[in-house]
Amino acid sequence: MKKVTEAATSWNESTSETNNSIVTEFIFLGLSDSQELQIFLFVLFFVFYGGIVFGNLLIVITVVSDSHLHSPMYFLLANLSVIDLSLSSVTAPKMITDFFSQRKAISFKGCFVQIFLLHFFGGSEMIILIAMGFDRYVAICRPLHYTTIMCGSACVGIMAVAWGIGFLHSVSQLAFAVHLPFCGPNEVDSFYCDLPRVIKLACTDTYKLDIMVIVNSGVLTVCSFVLLIISYTIILMTIQRRPSDRSSKALSTLTAHITVVLLFFGPCVFIYAWPFPIKSLDKFLAVFYSVITPLLNPIIYTLRNKDMKTAIRRLRKDVHSSVKS
Repeated sequence: MKKVTEAATSWNESTSETNNSIVTEFIFLGLSDSQELQIFLFVLFFVFYGGIVFGNLLIVITVVSDSHLHSPMYFLLANLSVIDLSLSSVTAPKMITDFFSQRKAISFKGCFVQIFLLHFFGGSEMIILIAMGFDRYVAICRPLHYTTIMCGSACVGIMAVAWGIGFLHSVSQLAFAVHLPFCGPNEVDSFYCDLPRVIKLACTDTYKLDIMVIVNSGVLTVCSFVLLIISYTIILMTIQRRPSDRSSKALSTLTAHITVVLLFFGPCVFIYAWPFPIKSLDKFLAVFYSVITPLLNPIIYTLRNKDMKTAIRRLRKDVHSSVKS
């Protein structure tokens, strides 16, 4: 992550010098002007972010330390937790500290680094969710071929593709935006920088760029979502034809997967593909996407998955035993 941040910063430094901008920073309007409400939101989101860090690290540590979870599904789950934690860390710490700031500012370069990282991790998470859907499809619909298809090298290849597509998606989003002239307005009506909001501040016609954002992020999001819904529908139809005792565990795991897909893609569709944005709804969806979803994902996977709950109990016993000894 450090290398990605350094690369993004270096890239933005070279490009921002040639875009004739006089804006050196952007000002966030935040979630509220009320001091009392900001104190409440600070406590709330501080607890939420603490839960995000604890929950996602718990899943990663549990999967790595428990040999019973060394399988493709849990390998992908651990990587999903890493990306959830990274995605939330791009925006949440800044938002939390800004609750006590009279002037919620971010530098011009910092704003574009934030955009880069958001789309990098968001694009990567999209591919991992598709891979998790494919993993469940093979496990349930093609069980005899599962170990052959979802082998170790295939899992590593999936992760390489996920990070690669995330990088390409992010670069393609910023390729034109960094050259836009920002010569006056610099107030972003949100708590973080995202492309649809920032390009509206440019001192030029951004209609074509708006269309590019919809095509790049919106169409990619909608197509991925539709593909996943079709895949899970096929899996559910397959499960229904099986005996109830064999299908209960698969259905429980599948329910967790479908819930996470809806939580991730729901806000993305409205933020990047919906042509009629509503400011109040956009802020709620931004909070949901960057804070609530990364918090709920580990809760959903641990509550709905018996193997994870058993592994966490084993991990807790091992920790207690090592502390006593």
